[in-house]
Parts: sequence; structure tokens; C-alpha cells
Amino acid sequence: MIDFLYSIDVSIFFFINHSLANPILDWLMPFLTDLNKQKPVIAVVIALIGLVVWKGGETGRITVGILIATVIISDQLNSSFLKEIFGRVRPCRALDGVRLLVDCGGGLSFPSSHAVNNFAGAFVIAHFYKNQKWYWYSFAFLVALSRPYVGVHYPSDILAGGVVGIGIGFITTYSWEYLSVKVKKRNSIHLDN
Repeated sequence: MIDFLYSIDVSIFFFINHSLANPILDWLMPFLTDLNKQKPVIAVVIALIGLVVWKGGETGRITVGILIATVIISDQLNSSFLKEIFGRVRPCRALDGVRLLVDCGGGLSFPSSHAVNNFAGAFVIAHFYKNQKWYWYSFAFLVALSRPYVGVHYPSDILAGGVVGIGIGFITTYSWEYLSVKVKKRNSIHLDN
């Protein structure tokens, strides 16, 4: 059964990596996959975070705080714990004939940290800005899809990463909701006395 699932994973990987190949995606997917390495993009993200903190009121500040905490938690949990448990080698190291459009990287493959972090972040932002949820989930999906396209992750890596990321986003967001309700109740009890 495992071999059958792996063969499906490899087939879908090669469909994304080879059959979808075209000049536009050959430019776009490496760009999307390496957004976190591009200084102008990092500067824009920092400016947007500052703008949300400054102009977004309490909701903006809470969103940014939870978003930063969530991505730190998701990245460390995935990179330092989950990937080590599964120990899966990247397809660019395990398979012949991979179209590799970026550096293969030295890390492990399962789950994809790009997928974990982007879906965790998408969940947090979508929770507080429901009218933007399709934008953020679409962005997370495109970044995740870029990983098999450029040759560094299997489709199951990004699927698992999306599930893990949404789970972490759910836990951090609803933990905040739970704790803030508890604090408000406690403060109202103290004010009533």
C-alpha cells in the first residue's frame, strides 16, 4: 500500500514538475518559492506589517502578534521536529529526471515548511480578515504548488504541510481567543467587586 501511494505521489510530482512546465511558470514559480529570500519583498512585508500595526487598530495588532508567534511556532515545530521524525529525502535527491529550478537544499522534505508556514499564516489572517481569506489561501496554495514545480518537494509534502499549517494556525488563533475571553471575564469580575 505504501509503495502504491508513493507511486501516485511520484506521478503527480512529475506531472507538476514536467507536464505543467512553461516559460511563464518557469519564471513565476522560482520567484514565489524564494520570496522569503528576496530583500525587496522582505522590505515590503515589514512595511505592510508596520502599516497594519499602525493603522489596523486593535485587530491589526492582535493579528500581527498572533501571525508572528504562529509562524515562529510552525517553522520550528516543522523544521526541528516533524521533518526529523519522518526523515524523507527531497525528490531532487531521490529521483532521476527532476527539473530543478532552484537549489535543492540540504534539508528534509516532509512536510514542506513553505506549506506549513504559509497555510498557518493564511489561517490566522483569514480568521481576523474574513473578506480576504481566499486571497491568502490562494497565495499559500501557489507558494506550496511552487515547491514540486521547482523540484524540491513531493505533492504529499505540501498536502501534509497545508494540513499541519492550518492545524497550527487553528491552535494558536483559538488559544488566543480562549485566553482573551478568560482575561476579559476575570477583569470584569474584578471591576464588579
